[in-house]
Amino acid sequence: MRKIHQRIIALVVVGIATTTAYACPVCERNQPKLLKGVVHGAGPDSQWDYLIIGLIALIVILTLYFSVKWLVKPGENQANHIKRTVLNQAQYGTKE
Repeated sequence: MRKIHQRIIALVVVGIATTTAYACPVCERNQPKLLKGVVHGAGPDSQWDYLIIGLIALIVILTLYFSVKWLVKPGENQANHIKRTVLNQAQYGTKE
């Protein structure tokens, strides 16, 4: 599991590092110091834009983390869980 986390972190770092090649010279000149060479278009209008983007990024990262976590290891062990109706088909009269 640790190797998976290391690979994901490496992909994110490489992805961030390669985005600096996307900004054109005009956009790079007009962007604030923090975003120079990273993005196109108009820069943020106020400090609230940074907060909004940060919160959205946090929500996306948490959603991705929990989606992968629960997809890999769901942790549903109850005998009466709804998935048992599909997994235990012999119990309900259908034979494979």
